[in-house]
Amino acid sequence: MIEVVETVPLWALWWAWLVAALLFAIIEIVLPGFLFLGFALGAAAVGFLLIFAPLALGLPLLLVLFAALSLGAWAALRRMFRLRNGQVRRVKGDVNKG
Repeated sequence: MIEVVETVPLWALWWAWLVAALLFAIIEIVLPGFLFLGFALGAAAVGFLLIFAPLALGLPLLLVLFAALSLGAWAALRRMFRLRNGQVRRVKGDVNKG
C-alpha cells in the first residue's frame, strides 16, 4: 500500500511568513530607518492572515498581498513618525565653538 503525502509550497505556510517578518525586523534593528519595518509588518500580516483565514492563494497573489500590506504599513509608519512643523532645530552658528 502506497501512502500519498500532499506537500504544501513554502510560500503558503504561515510560519514561513512569520519567520520572514522576524528576519525583516532583525534587519531593521541592524540597519535602522523604518524601511524594513514596513516589510516586517507586511510579512507578519500575511502570516496571521494565513493562520486565521487559510487561503489557497498562489505565489503571485501572496506577493501582491504582501506588497500592498507592506506599503500600507510603511505609509502608516511614515505618517506616525514624521517630523512635524517646527520640530527641526536649526543651528545658525558653528556648533564646534564653545
